[in-house]
Amino acid sequence: MKETVIVDTRNKKSTISPDIYGHFSEHLGRCIYGGFWAGKDSSVPNIHGYRADVVQAFKELGIPNLRWPGGCFADEYHWMDGIGPQSGRKRMINTNWGGVVEDNSFGTHEFMGLCDELGCKPYICGNVGSGNVQEMHDWVEYMTFSGESPMANLRKENGRAEPWKLPFFGIGNENWGCGGNMRPEYYADLYRRFQTFVRQYGQDKILKIAGGPNIDDYNWTDVLMRNAHWLMDGLSLHYYTYEYRWEDKRSSTEFDEEGWYRALRNAFRMDELVRRHGEIMDKYDPEKRVSLVVDEWGSWYLPEPGTNPGFLYQQNTVRDAVVAGIHLNIFNNHADRVRMANLAQAVNVLQSPVLTEGSRMVRTPTWYVLHLYKEHMGATLLGTSFAASSAGLYEKDIVVPGLSVSASQKESGGARRFLVTIANTDTQKARQLDIGLSGLQGAISAATALVVTGEQMNTVNSFERPEAVVEKSLPVSISARDSVSVTLPAHAVAALTITA
Repeated sequence: MKETVIVDTRNKKSTISPDIYGHFSEHLGRCIYGGFWAGKDSSVPNIHGYRADVVQAFKELGIPNLRWPGGCFADEYHWMDGIGPQSGRKRMINTNWGGVVEDNSFGTHEFMGLCDELGCKPYICGNVGSGNVQEMHDWVEYMTFSGESPMANLRKENGRAEPWKLPFFGIGNENWGCGGNMRPEYYADLYRRFQTFVRQYGQDKILKIAGGPNIDDYNWTDVLMRNAHWLMDGLSLHYYTYEYRWEDKRSSTEFDEEGWYRALRNAFRMDELVRRHGEIMDKYDPEKRVSLVVDEWGSWYLPEPGTNPGFLYQQNTVRDAVVAGIHLNIFNNHADRVRMANLAQAVNVLQSPVLTEGSRMVRTPTWYVLHLYKEHMGATLLGTSFAASSAGLYEKDIVVPGLSVSASQKESGGARRFLVTIANTDTQKARQLDIGLSGLQGAISAATALVVTGEQMNTVNSFERPEAVVEKSLPVSISARDSVSVTLPAHAVAALTITA
């Protein structure tokens, strides 16, 4: 039986901000050390200390921004420990993540250099939990002031004459939890105070992002927006996908159909969270000036057996590819309010696009989904709808939408190029789809499709079998002037490029 997806080419919506496709790098496990950073003297091929293979993998994704240094680590990070000669940098214990020694060999200069190598914008999170206003003020001055000042002079002494551009600055992280266990009223006052001293030097605006709610804490959003919305450019939201309960995490690879559908049901919850937090934001900001910044999202399962549990290292399956497709479609479809998001985390932690082991690197199924979706960045969102059967275990009342869809349009050289991204959530059933471009002026001239799937719903890319899940061509036919037909495999994510 054929099912239908409709793309309304007349219903042009917001521009999909490229920053929705951002990433997150914390001093956690092997995300920085052994992930992005090998060190200049490493035998692993590197560019000024940055792993060459990891840099290349992220450049291929065209990542727009990278968040650092945390996460929970941000609210115990003191930036002056990570500048100056390596021999003089302080050593500390990373009490949040694994109890390992943090030698601060990767600091401000190294992070900004990484962003230069990646061609992306830096998003820095400041320390509110254990820091103070002066420390935050000095850090911003150190990074961005071009004139004569103690901090600008110190930056020059440390080898950087010109200031950096700093597009995004977060005022603390998870201040309802690891960032201070604060009440929203208290944090709102702290936010108002701290952001005052995040000075803008010169013409380059620093967008200030307030620490937002944990999952469905709608009161936090209401209090922050009521008390400080005119002083913020973004409000963060954190939400992770898991199977059963947060306290009852399961394996990232050893799961059954119930585990598949429970995880996907939790992934679809992101739509409700974005919508309901957005409705509260609308009360105070009807023009949607303030972005909802989902700067931590992704799958969170048990760490791989035999690894440090504080390192949060997990494998990445076809299930995670579908979780990624669902989230990115949701963010696209809410592009009027969601203008920035950061997958957690970039390398070797949680739902990573890239895993490393010694000198080897592997792209995960999630990396390939991000690659499929990259042409959405900067495109115009189009309205979509679909008629398709649900998927799930009906006898256990674990049911999810059968499809997740978003579509966008770009114009190039007089041609219109439509990108339609679709996730099939069914573990067993392929779907025969008719995809219609409603209101299309002219006719479809070409159509291609790529798909990401695997032999099983828990297939992974391992170091021994690194290409078990990759992009593959998917047959697609032009069935009418304004429609195409495609058969989407079970447990798969596809991207159709249609030219008219």
